[in-house]
Amino acid sequence: MKKYTDMQRNEDVVRDWFHYDAEGAILGRLAVEVTKRLMGKGKVTFTPHIDGGDFVVITNVEKLVVTGKKLTDKKYYSHSGFPGGIRERTLGEIMEKRPEEALMLAVRRMLPKNKLGAQQLTRLRVFVGTEHEHNAQKPVKAEF
Repeated sequence: MKKYTDMQRNEDVVRDWFHYDAEGAILGRLAVEVTKRLMGKGKVTFTPHIDGGDFVVITNVEKLVVTGKKLTDKKYYSHSGFPGGIRERTLGEIMEKRPEEALMLAVRRMLPKNKLGAQQLTRLRVFVGTEHEHNAQKPVKAEF
């Protein structure tokens, strides 16, 4: 009987491809599921300091649902570094122009704020519409 926990190594990581259809999905709840997949938290071999997550493809992002008054009240800020260089955008403006950016921002802010989180975010592919360019990888349709 083992008295220790096996730690996953970088060489042992096996990555799968998952496909989510965002039609009718709530933005935050989808972001939580995607973040768990990217981090590998659903796997038995999860190790916090190893990037053992999977690839995630999301389609139909323009059909995401946002509850409450978030479209008008939720604001995203960025600053250029110059005096008076602050920029403010609402979630509604972002969803109108680039809906994939809204999901990317939600997922990025849920990932760890270090090199590991940046590495995990590179495995997320977000597409407007039903078509995506990763059919060759045969992504498994995931339900949430």
